[in-house]
Amino acid sequence: MRSKNLVIYGASGHAKVIADIIEKRGDTLLAFVDDDRALWTEQLLGYRIWKGMDELIEQSKKGSFSVIIGIGINHTRRILSDRLEKAGIAFGTAIHPSAVIGRDVIIEEGTVIMANAVINPCTSIGNHCIINTGVTVDHDNVIGDFVHLSPGVHLGGTVQIGAMSWVGLGARVINNIIIGKNVIVGAGSTVIRNVGANWIVVGTPATYLKENPNAF
Repeated sequence: MRSKNLVIYGASGHAKVIADIIEKRGDTLLAFVDDDRALWTEQLLGYRIWKGMDELIEQSKKGSFSVIIGIGINHTRRILSDRLEKAGIAFGTAIHPSAVIGRDVIIEEGTVIMANAVINPCTSIGNHCIINTGVTVDHDNVIGDFVHLSPGVHLGGTVQIGAMSWVGLGARVINNIIIGKNVIVGAGSTVIRNVGANWIVVGTPATYLKENPNAF
């Protein structure tokens, strides 16, 4: 069982959205955490900002809580998740009350599902994913770890998206498509063919633009 006491790693706009989800679900937000020293004397939404990883680990010795990484950049979430896991920190999830979750849906730890998202039956969503506002994911999708689906993305049925991929604002993916790992799909694009790993694709229909220079 993961604790209903939650801490958000990050103090950005994305973290604010996660805080709102936690409050609406009736869970307890203890604090934000950030590595930016300039924020350490500030508060965010009335909550303290803990002083980076050191204070987070120290606080974990005093009481039980789970952490959600509130950072939108995939590779940053991956690096932080590795550090937190090595420190023995547990991860939570945040699912907005307005999200519609179908039967036999698997949602792994660290994942955030935002307002008005729809996840249809028999879909699997990996660790530390972001399913953003108004996203629709149809039946039998497989979404890998650290994937970010931006607001308004629509995935057809039986779509696979590899780890670390980012699908931009309002993009669409038709049924039975496989998108490899470390892919970026540009905002507003329509994917009608499989996409190999480590590429950036844009347009309608989506075509290859260049290799992803930030492939992990």
